[in-house]
Amino acid sequence: MSASASTNTIGYLDLPSGVSGDMLLGCLVDAGWPVDDLIATVRALHLPAENWSITAERVMRGPLAATLVHVTAPEESHHRHLSDIQSIIAASDLPATVQARAIDVFTRLAAAEAAVHGVDVKSIHFHEVGALDAIIDIVGVCAGLHALGVTQLYAGALPLGSGWVNSAHGKLPVPAPATLALLAAAGAPSRPAPGPGELVTPTGAALVCALAEFRQPAMSLRRIGYGAGQKQFDWPNVARLWLGEATTAAEQPGTSDMLPAMVELETNLDDMNPEHYGPLVEHLLAAGAADVWLTPVQMKKGRPGIVVSVLAAAAHEAVLARLLLEETTTLGVRVHVVHRHEAERSFATVETVYGPVRVKLKLIDGTVNGAKPEHDDCVRLGHAHQVSPRQVEMAAIAAAYATIIAPAG
Repeated sequence: MSASASTNTIGYLDLPSGVSGDMLLGCLVDAGWPVDDLIATVRALHLPAENWSITAERVMRGPLAATLVHVTAPEESHHRHLSDIQSIIAASDLPATVQARAIDVFTRLAAAEAAVHGVDVKSIHFHEVGALDAIIDIVGVCAGLHALGVTQLYAGALPLGSGWVNSAHGKLPVPAPATLALLAAAGAPSRPAPGPGELVTPTGAALVCALAEFRQPAMSLRRIGYGAGQKQFDWPNVARLWLGEATTAAEQPGTSDMLPAMVELETNLDDMNPEHYGPLVEHLLAAGAADVWLTPVQMKKGRPGIVVSVLAAAAHEAVLARLLLEETTTLGVRVHVVHRHEAERSFATVETVYGPVRVKLKLIDGTVNGAKPEHDDCVRLGHAHQVSPRQVEMAAIAAAYATIIAPAG
C-alpha cells in the first residue's frame, strides 16, 4: 500500500498494549508510509538542531512482527512554551491540514498540563512533550495519516496500567496526571491494562484524543499496520492500525448492528432554575455528548417544562446519566438505543484576509459536500481585526469553495 492511498480511507486504532507517539509512527510506517517520507516531514520543520535521526526496523513482540521506529534527538537544556511550538509548526513547509492537526494536539497537551498544575495555558512550558523527539512524533503522526489518505480515524478503549514513572516534575503515578486529564477531557473509554507500567503516554493520549473518535466503525479492511513499543512485556507490546473503507448496513445486509452504537438520554424537568441549563449543556458536551438539545413541553397541572435530550455513544451512557441526575432536579433518566447514518468528516485549514481558519469538511463517497468554519477561529480573528465573526466565517466559506470544493467538482 503506497502513501497515495484512497482519499476515502478510514483508520481504526486497536490498542491492546496502549499507545505512544513512536508506536503510532510504527503503525504508519508498517502500513505503507515510507520512513524516508517521515524523515522529509521532519526536515520540513526546519528544526534548530539537525543532529536528530530516524530509523525503522522489523522486530518481534512476542509472536508478532511489527515495525519499531527509533527517534533520536539531542537533550535540550531549555523548555518550549506552546507559542514556541506553534511558531515552529506554522513556519514549516507542511500542508496546512497537517499543521492545524499538530497544533491542535499540542494545544490539548498544554490545556491538560495547565489543568494538572493549576496555571494558565500560556505559562505552561513543556518538558518531555516539548522536546524534539516529541515534536517529531506528533507532527510525524499527523503527516503520516494525511499521506495515507486517512479521512477519519477511530480508536478503541485505552488500557490503563499502574505504578510510577519518572518525569521532569519528579516521580508521578501511572497513568500520568496529564494523560488522565487528556482522557477525561475527551471522554475516552478505558479498560484495565494487561499488566503494570505506563502503557498510555501523554503524547500518545494527546494524539488519539485529538485525532480519533472513540468507537469501532463498520469497515472493509484493506491493510493492518503493526507498531512496536520500545519495551518488552509478557504480552505483545504492539498497537495496530486497521485501514480500509467505511461500509454501511445497506452495503452489508443484516449488519445493522455495525452502525454506530448510540443512545439517547432524556429527562423531563419542570422545577429547575433556568439559569442552570446553560452550564448543564456545557458539562454534558464536555463529558462526551455528541449533541444536546432542550425542548419546551406542557407538563401535568399545566406547568411549563423542559425535556433535556442527549445523544451520545453508548460507551458514555453511564457518565452522562449520572451527570443528569447530579446536576438537575430529575429523579430518573430515560435511555433509548438508536443508530444514525453519518457523513464522512475531514478537516482542513484555509487562508483568508483575516488569517488561517480551520474548516470541517463534509464528504459523501469521498467528495466534499460542504464546509463549516470553526466558530472559535472566527471569533478570535474577528476580535483581532475588529470585524464580526460572521464576516470571518463568510470569508472562510468562500476560501473553502475556491480552494477545496470547486476544484474537486
